Amino acid sequence: MLSAGILLLLSGAFYSLRLSLNTGSFPKPLTAEEEKHYLELAAQGDVDARNVLIERNLRLVAHIMKKYYTLSADQDDLISIGTIGLIKGVTTFNASKGARLATYAARCIENAMLSQRNNRRLRWKTMNLLGQNGLCSAA
Repeated sequence: MLSAGILLLLSGAFYSLRLSLNTGSFPKPLTAEEEKHYLELAAQGDVDARNVLIERNLRLVAHIMKKYYTLSADQDDLISIGTIGLIKGVTTFNASKGARLATYAARCIENAMLSQRNNRRLRWKTMNLLGQNGLCSAA
């Protein structure tokens, strides 16, 4: 079950990245009616509808990424991480709670990006402390 979920997330990520890289720009966002229609289909298990929701919200990932990146080398990583956050957001979204998809997905994207940033900081601090204690040597 877990590996199927991971496979589904990764296939959605690769699908979304392939779309944005092939066109050079992001597709237009969905209208409220279109979004509602695709959310209903996705709730019924339609993978194509879920992919449309992911594809059409990639612009949101790029917008949020602009708030967090410092180096141009980090942009690709943050887009990838943000896309995974978007996939999780679309997959776990519950329209009956009254929130909009973009609001919920934005939180998921930010959480994914911030989590990765905190992991990098923690690794850097750990390696720095290990180096100070003579446990980690730089080549």
